[in-house]
Amino acid sequence: MKAILQYSALLASLAASASALAHAPFCECTALDAETIRCVGGFTDGSAAPGVTLDVISAADNKVLQPGKLGADSSLTFKRPSEDFYILFDVGPGYMVEVEPSEIKGI
Repeated sequence: MKAILQYSALLASLAASASALAHAPFCECTALDAETIRCVGGFTDGSAAPGVTLDVISAADNKVLQPGKLGADSSLTFKRPSEDFYILFDVGPGYMVEVEPSEIKGI
């Protein structure tokens, strides 16, 4: 009986892990031109992310250069900063995605 309980607990934890992985956040950014960047965020299960925080952060001192939230279409378009930066898609504790300029399509 003890082995059955242990096996059941193992299966439950594996199912919970798979469920958490199915909802992992993603953020993809594209340079629309030399001065404009558009980022789209969501979850790997296909869920949209309207209203989720997406900030442009200074690489030098980690200060927020441009605070933002994804729109109804789960995207945010912003002016490219003149200084070094990165993008932080912050869904909540433990669910953040950083996008470096080298990962932005078209840069």
